[in-house]
Parts: sequence; structure tokens; C-alpha cells
Amino acid sequence: MNYKIDAQGKKLGRVCSEAASIIMGKNSTSFAKNNVAEATVEISNVNMADISAEKKIKDKYVTFTGFRGGLNTETLAALIARRGMGEVFRRAVYRMLPNNKLRDKRMKNLTIKE
Repeated sequence: MNYKIDAQGKKLGRVCSEAASIIMGKNSTSFAKNNVAEATVEISNVNMADISAEKKIKDKYVTFTGFRGGLNTETLAALIARRGMGEVFRRAVYRMLPNNKLRDKRMKNLTIKE
């Protein structure tokens, strides 16, 4: 099944939680936690999503390299400038999926159009 979500004028979290639910297969009658659903999701118009200026300043993405002094923080605005809005949606959906072996396989069913 192919699903299309239009992000124009919608909040980031609402769109990503809907996409994560579909990717996991929760809307299917044959839902099983241990299987990858055959549903693909396409999110379009991500550049026109409703993200407030305050959220762009306050939200921080933290990564750790594993070495001493390797804690890096980046604001949402800096991430958008560096990688684009598609990366913000990709990271949000990725973190909404369960942390197991199927996460990367499920993420292959997500396409984002800017």
C-alpha cells in the first residue's frame, strides 16, 4: 500500500507520528510487531510545514562521538540550514519507531519530498 501525507500547514510531530504508525503497520489488519509492513509512506511539501520560530531556536539535537569532549549540540535552525527540512522529518520518524533490528528496514519505506 502506498500512502501520501501532505505536510503543508501541519505540525511536525503530527505528520511524523502518523507516518511512523503507518510504517509500523498499525493501521493494517495483519499487524505483527515482528514483521515489516509492506506500506510505503511519502511525505510531501515538508518545506511548508508549520514550525514556529521559537521551536527552531529552542530545539536541540545532541550527538555523541564516543570520545571525551565529543558531545555536539545543534539547534533545529542550524540542522535545517545544513541538511534541509527533509532531514528533520527523517530524524523525527526514526526516533518514533521502536529501537530494534527492524527500524532500518522500516525506514526504507519512507520517502520525503521537499
